[in-house]
Amino acid sequence: MTDPTSIRELGDIPAVEVITRAAVMLMSAAAEKIGLSSPDPDTSEHRDLDEARRLITALAGLVSASAEYLGPHAGPVRDGLKSLQLAFREASVAPDEPGHGPGEKFTGPVW
Repeated sequence: MTDPTSIRELGDIPAVEVITRAAVMLMSAAAEKIGLSSPDPDTSEHRDLDEARRLITALAGLVSASAEYLGPHAGPVRDGLKSLQLAFREASVAPDEPGHGPGEKFTGPVW
């Protein structure tokens, strides 16, 4: 089975779209790992906050490194990142101090 986005097709996709697609994938995976797709996130079978931390940190690094290239996409992507950071803090039994949560070394403290 061939990947729907072949290597040849990737050469035709603008960088901003590739970056945005990667950001959306990281956001979706992080939301799943926080449990946000379940009616009760606390009992989600997919909840894994260690994995969510990694995904959110990777997303924050991507967003910080590419913000200047995202144009009109930058605001919504940053908003999605912040929402995930806040959801992570809310889901944590022992929340990190502001400035020490996932990705906050790239974004600064999230309140």
